[in-house]
Amino acid sequence: MKKLMRLVTGVCCVLALLAHPAAGQNREHQQMSAELRILQEQQQQLSLAIAQLADALKALNSRLDEAAIATRKGFADQELSIRGVGSDLSAIRERTQETDTRIRTLRDEVEALRTTIASLPSLVSQASAAPSDPTDPNALPAASPTTAAPSPVGVGSAPSTAGLSPTRMLDSAKSDYFAGQWSLALSGFDALLRTFPRSESAGDAQFYIGETYYAQKKWSEAIDAYGLVLQNHRTSSVVPDAYFKRGRAYEQANMPDGARAAWEAVVKSFPESDAARLAKQALDRINRPQPAPAVR
Repeated sequence: MKKLMRLVTGVCCVLALLAHPAAGQNREHQQMSAELRILQEQQQQLSLAIAQLADALKALNSRLDEAAIATRKGFADQELSIRGVGSDLSAIRERTQETDTRIRTLRDEVEALRTTIASLPSLVSQASAAPSDPTDPNALPAASPTTAAPSPVGVGSAPSTAGLSPTRMLDSAKSDYFAGQWSLALSGFDALLRTFPRSESAGDAQFYIGETYYAQKKWSEAIDAYGLVLQNHRTSSVVPDAYFKRGRAYEQANMPDGARAAWEAVVKSFPESDAARLAKQALDRINRPQPAPAVR
């Protein structure tokens, strides 16, 4: 009986031992299930946050696109406005230049009229001193031999410039220059310089005197004439061209130092002019080392 009781007690102990691990495994499974549910909930929350962030990014991109479109439109409007202002400024500049040209022309005409009025007494005296036609019945009697007749005025001199403006005198002399009438052109340019030495056309006249001598290959006279442009007409628009052509005249006269000085001066003083660009090319040409002659 005692042996049976011990056997039963041992079996109960074995069963108790077998039941304990199963209960522990059940608790671990429940804990893992709870953690898995927590992870699933966190994943759902993360997915929801990502969806919300994607919507916010879409809204932000849409606003950025709208802002970019508005900015581009604003820039386009500003560009159109700037172009309009530029066109208006160009039109104003052209009208201003036209007005300046008209004012200069009127000033030249007034100066020509003033010169004509000032020369009227001499013209009247010349007319009264002209010899009368003996066949004219209304002519006055000739002066007696003992009376000293006035000497004729203007014989062999240049044509009268009375009533001509500097612009017209310059155009007339330039016509003679382009026609190859060198002596007439020089007389016209010289008459303009003597009659209107302070006019704006005086610088052009002096420059074309140099051009006339240059066309005749009179290099020394051309150099002096261009030099007078630089000396007496510093504000004239032909000053850069006078520098460059003076250098060409020096070069033709086999005076490279003078040519180099003239071209360097125009490059330094008027770097943006066409004459300066031509002078740079000329300087490159004369400064380029010449190839040594071949030895036979």
